[in-house]
Amino acid sequence: MFMEFELKDFENSAKTLENLIEENKKELDELLKIENKTYQNFVVAFELMSEKLDKFITMISHIDSVKNSELTQEVYSKCLPLISLYSTEISQNEDIYRAFINIQSNEKGSLNIEQNKVLENEIRDFKLGGCGLDTQKKDRLKEINLKLSQLSKEFSQNLLDATNSWEMILEDEEDVKNIPQSDKDLAKFDDDGVVKYRFTLQMPSYLAYITYGTNRARREEIYKAYTTRAPENAKIIEEILKLKKEKANILGFDNYAQYSLETKMARSTDEVLEFLDTLATYGKVKAKDELKEVQKLAYDEDRLEDIQSFDIAYYSEKLKKANYDIDQEYYKPYFEQDSVVQGLFIVLDKLFDIEFRLVQDAKKWDDKVKVYDISENGSIIARLYLDLEARDDKKGGAWMHNWETHYKVNGKEQLPSAFVVCNFAPSTKDTKSLLRHSDVVTLFHEMGHALHHLLSKVQEPFVSGISGVTWDTVEFPSQFLEYFAYDKDVLKIFAKHYQTKKVLDDEAIDRLIKAKNFQSSLAMVRQLEFALFDFRLHLEDIYTQDKVQELLDEVRLKTSPLLPPKYNKFQNGFSHIFAGGYAAGYYSYKWAEVLSADAFYMFIDSHIFNKDLALKYKKIILGQGGSVDMDKLYTSFTNKQKADIKSLLRIDGIIS
Repeated sequence: MFMEFELKDFENSAKTLENLIEENKKELDELLKIENKTYQNFVVAFELMSEKLDKFITMISHIDSVKNSELTQEVYSKCLPLISLYSTEISQNEDIYRAFINIQSNEKGSLNIEQNKVLENEIRDFKLGGCGLDTQKKDRLKEINLKLSQLSKEFSQNLLDATNSWEMILEDEEDVKNIPQSDKDLAKFDDDGVVKYRFTLQMPSYLAYITYGTNRARREEIYKAYTTRAPENAKIIEEILKLKKEKANILGFDNYAQYSLETKMARSTDEVLEFLDTLATYGKVKAKDELKEVQKLAYDEDRLEDIQSFDIAYYSEKLKKANYDIDQEYYKPYFEQDSVVQGLFIVLDKLFDIEFRLVQDAKKWDDKVKVYDISENGSIIARLYLDLEARDDKKGGAWMHNWETHYKVNGKEQLPSAFVVCNFAPSTKDTKSLLRHSDVVTLFHEMGHALHHLLSKVQEPFVSGISGVTWDTVEFPSQFLEYFAYDKDVLKIFAKHYQTKKVLDDEAIDRLIKAKNFQSSLAMVRQLEFALFDFRLHLEDIYTQDKVQELLDEVRLKTSPLLPPKYNKFQNGFSHIFAGGYAAGYYSYKWAEVLSADAFYMFIDSHIFNKDLALKYKKIILGQGGSVDMDKLYTSFTNKQKADIKSLLRIDGIIS
């Protein structure tokens, strides 16, 4: 039913991968010998070959992210060039390419929607892989793809190493007097009878001090350490940009941004820039007003006239508490991790008629990981792995990683599975894992991704779940589910004090909901800064560290009401675009957010637990995965031709 997460003989995984690749090559040779190739005897077999390999390499990359060590780094580094070279060879195989074209020509009228979508995507991707080019250009593409995968891994590892190597030790109680007790307890340690506090660049620890640390010099110290991590990545960025530009040119595009949009919902670079500029125009005006509020508070309280980036979180938290009486230390006991997870499961059952059952004997990579089977109408349909707490050997951030994909071919059904990974405050035998409400929102977000993959009813693996979904719409289901984390009826299900079991009162919930749009414009222009920087970086001819910095400075002038210190080298930690899949695609977050806000208004206008509407969403958006383009699915769900950008601005309180 499900593959066990078990990596036997892990240190020799590269050899195992070599063997799997060789098996695939032999199988492919046999497939290519078939004279009368059809969808059934060729495409289906090709899909299953790919799935087998993907499941194995996913385990290797996942372990390197969640149990990082010298061994996992070494093993993954050995596997990367193998899978990169194989993938490039496959993507440039003219025989496979021609087989797909012939099958499409011969069978298009007799194939179903899913099968035709598989062929459409594959033919496009083969073209983007280099099919149709001469041997010299193909060989160069292979070299570029291999080098890019190595550079991305190096970028990511540099960032992780820099994050783990830094700490700030404090012993003056004045410096930590306002740190929430739960964060303070985690930072506290005994040094030969002296009580000290250790703060690191791991996100829970960093946020605790930058938000509540009373010592301004210490706030700048940890901020500077965070924003100057991995300076060696500047050289890697130069290499990545040059290689991506060359790759795009070889494939017939003027720049990497054009290449990126071939697999997106957005149709042109001008459309993306206009979209981002429109949001920036709306956002910056109000962002300036929001900044003035923070500046006024900083002056009134501390006579601070030169507020800096490392002061914003600290004074914003004070302002938020003053305006909405939001004290995270008050709320955190109501968001104990286990209670939140179980409450989320109840919410998902109320919406989508699915149940979660803990699997006691499932193999997993850490004792803190929990595994759940998901049932629908009494039958198990999917499996979910939750790894929610921060560890030293775990990469920062939060993500969903799809492992097994749902499909049904040759009478065999494969059930899907996925990993949801977060970095919440760790629990101990004496301390519960207590979450900020922002952590709750993060969990809902990642579960939105997971459901998109796990609730698929598509029978073809290449377009099932998140497979085949355009990159600028893949965030739609995750951002959509986030909105439920701000609803009173939803919060009352799980916001219970972990000691007294008392439900969070209405007044406290109202404050939380009202605070949702606190500094929403500042948050939006920050994301637009990232998106515009990313898109223009891959649109324009920029290859040096100095030019990269000049562009970032220019974008900041356009979007940000407060410029950061000169030493801020955010780009060296921008793993989304240099070590992830968001190059020339970071705009996707806002693009998809417009879809999610517009869709969520349907629930606002009816009822949060509108079962008919939720099941329609489940069937159309989640159930059909990548088998139909999202613009068509969106129209089918909402009866609209296009999402309204003002829905996002309204839901964020930027316009009324």
